[in-house]
Amino acid sequence: MAEKFDNLEEHLEKFVENIRQMGIIVSDFQPSSQTGLNQKLNFMITGLQDIEKCRQQLHEINVPLEAFEYIDQGRNPQLYTKECLERALAKNEQVKGKVDTMTKFKSLLISELGKAFPEEMAKYKAIHGDDPPLLVTPDL
Repeated sequence: MAEKFDNLEEHLEKFVENIRQMGIIVSDFQPSSQTGLNQKLNFMITGLQDIEKCRQQLHEINVPLEAFEYIDQGRNPQLYTKECLERALAKNEQVKGKVDTMTKFKSLLISELGKAFPEEMAKYKAIHGDDPPLLVTPDL
């Protein structure tokens, strides 16, 4: 996959360099430079065709619109990735906290139910075929 990006990057660099050279020719245009300008225009067309071929190889890649907003704002698009990862980590910690809390609650509930309803909990254990999780005291 990286070679596809490298290929596109190479074509874009050549295209930009050709446009830069064409700008120099146009800024100080002389009738004698018409041939060079025509040649640069043909290179530009060829460059666009090469870029189009690269685009077809990369059609399955989706870029979030927010990344383009970062670029439009003059910000580094890698900041978007960093912020997405930070949000995902924060959400992961939040969900992990909820899972831990529910695990502690389940353990405490089974323990208390075992004290209040020992016969029913024995049936529960027989049906589920496993021992209830170890009692973890909640941090209250």
